[in-house]
Amino acid sequence: MYIKNKINKTNSKIQSFILGICLFLIGISANAQCAMCRAALAGDSNVKKAEAVNDGIVFLMIIPYLLVAIIGFLIYKMYRSKKKKAEI
Repeated sequence: MYIKNKINKTNSKIQSFILGICLFLIGISANAQCAMCRAALAGDSNVKKAEAVNDGIVFLMIIPYLLVAIIGFLIYKMYRSKKKKAEI
């Protein structure tokens, strides 16, 4: 019974992890330009520059979210290890 519950928990964790990766990798077109950047790059001649600025802003947004995710994962691991030690 104990082994079966452990296998179910492991499968659930793997499924959650795969779902999280899939959601993270879904490419959603983001329009991340501020009003000043949009006004400066408006026009047909600046299309490539506008796309480059937009991509740069999106990539800069990834770092804070990644840091929060890493810190959250580390806190989860610490909580889980303390819970495991308390059970023993």
